Amino acid sequence: MSVQSIAVLTSGGDSQGMNAAVRAVVRSALFHGLKVYAVQRGYHGLIHDDIREMDLRSVGDIIQRGGTILQTARSKEFMTLEGQQIGAENLRKRGIDGLVVIGGDGSYQGANKLRLQGIKTMGLPGTIDNDIPFTDITIGFDTAVGIVVDAVNKLRDTMTSHERSSVVEVMGRHCGDIALYAGLASGAEAILVPEMPFDLDQISASMKHHFAGGKRHSIILVAEGVGKGEDIANRITESSGIECRVTVLGHIQRGGSPTHNDRILASRLGDFAVRRLIAGDSGKAVGVIQNELVATDIEKVVSTKKPFNKDLYDLALRLSQ
Repeated sequence: MSVQSIAVLTSGGDSQGMNAAVRAVVRSALFHGLKVYAVQRGYHGLIHDDIREMDLRSVGDIIQRGGTILQTARSKEFMTLEGQQIGAENLRKRGIDGLVVIGGDGSYQGANKLRLQGIKTMGLPGTIDNDIPFTDITIGFDTAVGIVVDAVNKLRDTMTSHERSSVVEVMGRHCGDIALYAGLASGAEAILVPEMPFDLDQISASMKHHFAGGKRHSIILVAEGVGKGEDIANRITESSGIECRVTVLGHIQRGGSPTHNDRILASRLGDFAVRRLIAGDSGKAVGVIQNELVATDIEKVVSTKKPFNKDLYDLALRLSQ
């Protein structure tokens, strides 16, 4: 067996399903006879030796909980070579030779730095943005999309009553997947994402045309990377003459109980990460492609941009006419 003891931490923005992933890592490790530890507050806790041993009861009754029981924090110290060396030494002095990191791109880069310090590492894609390549979906994305769709459904009721349009700003600074998937699922009239160009005058003209034909509401999904929803709403109102209100969903998209899909995904990936460490793998990011579990070099993952699903975007365009 290549590892005898492993640790798990969550890093970066929290996502629904992180607790399910922590539970899977801990219970899978114990099943295989390993000692398992938890690092509190991500890389900050790693540097400050905030590490505790886990048992079966440590992760009881958490699979349904949002957020992360391990907390998460940013650490400027860990960005330095000295900080990385301290973190690695804190693991080694406890006999921990493997680490599972649950998070996004920045978390993966940290895992890769620890690999260079001699720690066997494995990354799990825990982010609602769905912006990690070499996996079809990330932990938390399914839940976040469902939250947005539910909000849009409710907004349609009141927008129709007042004959207004609504701009809904969602998370996605560099990746528009939440806006795209939620927009398609909720029948949004327009979806604005950072990956694709758009013409607000054309969108306004289309809205004006549809309202003249009897339409009583309109929903526009905007990824935050495109710009402020308030600015876009004001421009549409000025151009079309149709009253346009803005709703910024913000961090509500990260909260709440994970869907069954996120719980199952997190459980599969957490167990797979442990088994890959036992098999001798290191410096890998696990994911699922066409329902098959895969492990890809973290260096390759962090240096690759996830391709945008233009087919889905084009479908949304066709169906919004």
